[in-house]
Parts: sequence; structure tokens; C-alpha cells
Amino acid sequence: MSSGVTTTDTRVTSAIHHWAARFVAQGVVLSDFEDVTSSLKSWDDWCSAWSARAAVHEKLGRAALADRKFITAAEHLQRAGVYYHFGKFLFVQDLAQMKTAHMKAVECRNLALPYLKPKGERVEMPYEGKWLAGILRKPDGVEKPPVLVFACGLDSCKEETETYENPYLARGIATLVFDGPGQGEGEYDFAIRGDYEVAVKAVIDYVETRKDLDASRIGMAGISLGGYYAPRAAAFEKRIKACLALGGPYDWGESFAGVPDLTREAFRVRSKKATLDEARKHAATLTLKGVAGNITCPIYIMNGKLDRIVPASETERLAREVKGPVTLHLIEGGNHIANNRSYEWRPRAADWLAEQLKAV
Repeated sequence: MSSGVTTTDTRVTSAIHHWAARFVAQGVVLSDFEDVTSSLKSWDDWCSAWSARAAVHEKLGRAALADRKFITAAEHLQRAGVYYHFGKFLFVQDLAQMKTAHMKAVECRNLALPYLKPKGERVEMPYEGKWLAGILRKPDGVEKPPVLVFACGLDSCKEETETYENPYLARGIATLVFDGPGQGEGEYDFAIRGDYEVAVKAVIDYVETRKDLDASRIGMAGISLGGYYAPRAAAFEKRIKACLALGGPYDWGESFAGVPDLTREAFRVRSKKATLDEARKHAATLTLKGVAGNITCPIYIMNGKLDRIVPASETERLAREVKGPVTLHLIEGGNHIANNRSYEWRPRAADWLAEQLKAV
């Protein structure tokens, strides 16, 4: 995918190179991607450029709302939220500008939620004296469905995940995507933590309070760094009956030196560390060493064979060490999380989970 960028700012070229396929897979219109990225001369303009294009879709959505064209409104506002999110996703050098874009992403998706098919509900789950924010969607016509608890990655959050949610909803599984510590709305009050099972316990405790969900059929999934969080949680939280580890590292400390500069800096900021050296030491606490063997539930492990951020060897390492039934799916030609080959694994992963949770 080419954007026609002529900038010499390596941060811009790095962002385009590593994440172009992801943007399109998550709902960014290709022509918008090309227009926005080709206009950039500096990474300093990234957030404002994406926010400006997001505002175009937000305006369309709000006009549709005023005309009571709710399906149209939901489409535009959902897309606007994704665009605002991609404006902020790694823009940690200007936290005020980043947070402004982030709150617009939250606002737009919240406006879209009642009109999505199926509709969504914002939830706030008690956690360490405050709360973690999530979005719950339930499949239409299913009484007490099983539920997929979904962890985002280092630079993703619940405003980006509609395309992840839909395959599970179509198979009768509710989705609860949440912003954990260091993620999305959770990045302001809470630092990234290696023992992510603590946050997942709070989310599952909340699921058990819901009379409209079947807490005996809980799946756990995570993408990218969330692909570490999900198996980490499954090793400790036995209420998880099936796990999907999607493009996650086995040991983030070992991967840290090889990830893009923008990613390392975002990890530093969201870990609330003063220096990259401190962040590197903190990264070493995000590991499945001595932990993976505690995973006994069925697990689906996936990544692209050409992933330059999380090598496929780490995916295979996790598959060797877990004790439960393993489905290992490595995608030929796939990049990070195989976003460029998403059609090869998203339906298959959803089918797998529907079988594990005995969804309708």
C-alpha cells in the first residue's frame, strides 16, 4: 500500500510502514488513508491531520442523527471514532493534544453505540478504587449468551475494535472490550502492568454481576500486547474457559529492543517511566516465563509469519509451553497480527471460540 509520502520524518514513514494494513482493516477508508498520510511532512502534524479527517465523518454522523437516520449515523460516528483514535494512538509527545483526540474518539463511539447492529452499552467496572471502562455488545435474540472478554494492545483501545467484535456477535457471543491499565481511558490513572490478571479479575467479577450474560462460558482474547495479556490472565484466572492469543509477545522485555521507536516511547509513557532504560526494565516484567505452563484451557494462538514486531518464534514458543489443547495458526505472508491477511484468521478464530463456548 503506497501513500505517496515524500516526508523525511522517519516517524511518519515508520507509522505508515508498520500500521497501514491495520488502519484499513479497522475501518479507515483507503482514500482517506492516502489523503491524510500524503499530506504529512512531520510526525508533529499526525494527530491534527487525522483529527481533521475524523471531523468530516463526525459532521456527517451528527447530521444523520439530527435527521433521525440512525443506521447512517452509527456508520459515520463509528468511523469518526476510529479516525480520532488513530490520531492519538502513538502521539505521546503531546499529551494534551493526544487526550483531546482520544476523548473525541470516546465521544463518537458512545454516540454510535445505541444504533449499532447489535447495539452497544458503555460500562464502568470497579478497579482499584476507580474503574475500567468497557463496551458491552450482546447478540440479538440470544438469552444469556457466552461472553468474550477482549483486551486491547499497547496502542489500541475499545474505540478501534468494532471489526474484531462483529464476527463473535454474529456467532452468538457477547463481546466486552475494555481499556485496562495503561490502555485507552485506563492510561491516565493506571500504568501498564505485567500482572494483567489483576485487571482481568475485576472485569470477570463484573461479568458475574450481569444476569444477562452466562458467566460460566467466558472466553478471553487479546491482540498485540493484548496477545500477551490474554494468555497471562488465562494462566491465573480459571473462570476463563478458552483463550485467543493474537499476535502477542512471549516476553516483552526480549522483544523491546526490536520494536519501532514510536512503540517504545508509547510504552514508556503508558508505563509512567521517566526514561527508556526504566521502561526497558519494566518491559521485562511482561513475561510468560514460568507462567505459560499454567494455561490449561483450550487456546488459539495466531500471528503472521512475517511479523517484525513480534516474531513468529515467540508465538511458537507459547504454543510449546501451554498445557491445554493448542490450535496454532501462523499466517503465510502475514504481518503483525496478520492485519494484511485478516480474512484468513478472523472468521476461523470466531468459529473456534463458538465451538469452545458452545455458542448458538
